[in-house]
Amino acid sequence: MTQALHDMGVADLVAALASKAVSSVEVTTHLLDRSAHHQHLGAWLCVDRDGALKQARAADEQRARGDVSTPLLGVPLGHKDVFVTRDLPTTAGSKMLTDYRSPFDATVVARLGAGEPGRGPGAGTVTLGKLNCDEFAMGSANENSAFGPVRNPWDVTRVPGGSSGGSAAAVAARLVPAATGTDTGGSIRQPASFSGITGIKPTYGVCSRFGMIAFASSLDQAGPLARSAEDCALLLGAMSGFDERDATSAQRPPQDYAQAMRAVRPGATASKPLAGLRVGLPKEFFPAALSPAVDACVRAALREFEALGATLVDVSLPRTELSIPVYYIIAPAEASSNLSRFDGVRFGHRAAKYTDLLDMYKKSRAEGFGAEVKRRIMIGSYVLSHGYYDAYYLQAQKLRRMIADDFRRCFSGCDLIAGPVAPTVAWTLGGQGDDPVANYLADIFTLPASLAGLPGMSVPAGFAAEGDGRGMPVGLQLIGNHFQEATLLHAAHAFQQATDWHRRAPVLEGA
Repeated sequence: MTQALHDMGVADLVAALASKAVSSVEVTTHLLDRSAHHQHLGAWLCVDRDGALKQARAADEQRARGDVSTPLLGVPLGHKDVFVTRDLPTTAGSKMLTDYRSPFDATVVARLGAGEPGRGPGAGTVTLGKLNCDEFAMGSANENSAFGPVRNPWDVTRVPGGSSGGSAAAVAARLVPAATGTDTGGSIRQPASFSGITGIKPTYGVCSRFGMIAFASSLDQAGPLARSAEDCALLLGAMSGFDERDATSAQRPPQDYAQAMRAVRPGATASKPLAGLRVGLPKEFFPAALSPAVDACVRAALREFEALGATLVDVSLPRTELSIPVYYIIAPAEASSNLSRFDGVRFGHRAAKYTDLLDMYKKSRAEGFGAEVKRRIMIGSYVLSHGYYDAYYLQAQKLRRMIADDFRRCFSGCDLIAGPVAPTVAWTLGGQGDDPVANYLADIFTLPASLAGLPGMSVPAGFAAEGDGRGMPVGLQLIGNHFQEATLLHAAHAFQQATDWHRRAPVLEGA
């Protein structure tokens, strides 16, 4: 083999494991050693060496018996620490859940792993450990974790994006070929863009939320972060499917996204695989304030789409700017309700000293929650309070419907929507200071699709050629209509077959 084990993506490993060119134990051992060598990135909260090697040995033995029902058998992964796991601690990046152990695995974890009794086998991947994230998935930089920030492997003085920053950094640094993440307002797409990898948020309901620690229940959605669209398709296929334990789960069977991604479009040719594809460009996604370096990369990527046969059409999403106030009313409102369960009584952190039950509630929550979580709980409680519900929360829900209607009108004239993921490249650690609004504004291009429940993904599209963030990755965002993940993956795959941005890797100290 000429390719280093850590440089192999999911599809590469699937092929290598199937041909017995490498064993799961070899790959797992190599990635565990590499992760231990690069702890300075802060990507991992928990690494289970013994458990991972046990799973890898079992996968190799299963392959030796010829019992291979899934191509992902033996492929190592990491899980964002908002998915509960029976054999590993789950903290959601918060002191509130220090040392918490779940009695069960989240559906996404089970489906990718060993499966569950009575619910069928899983994909057989190997879990290396749990990945760092913003506390309760609240953040755009992964600086809000109670256990320290994550560093961008392209420049360790910069953020990797959030809240799935640990997942993105681990994949970009080649500590793991892929990882799970969650996207509430852009927390898969934005860190994928900042870290130079591929990430997809599927349609709301495609992946079960059972066992995912809730932030905003009407927005939270699981998805994969990996090197390529092909890798994401393989993982998303295993993660998808109806789950009766999740009331928001879409009643659709698991999808073979890898096969759908390779489907040939009518009229397409080898040189024009995207012939007939209409790509909408919302004028609101290209404002004057957009970083020139980001704009240049995105427009170069769009020219490549044209070269592949796609047609670019102008569209409009007039309520794009309203997505920020709408999201930061709805999401905190749902968070204030979801996080009320963390009271120090049944599980999680409990204050050591208190005088009565109310004092225990106050001290436990004050000690256990970080500043950003407290901020969002207070905002959410305010907008849900008597006298303000109609003025804020109800109005935000009406605007949410209007934002969804804007997308519906756009998709009458195009097949997918494209634009930047974020207005800038990754900023420096602490660069936003104590200004939470600056962080919120970074989500302006990802929030609309989340509010509408639409699938979206980030595809590596180049590197900033100028300015303060010179040399940092830039992602192209693709947004599809409901349940059109295959269209996004097909377009992204065609783009990646023609470019090599997704193959670029950061040079790590002592790599």
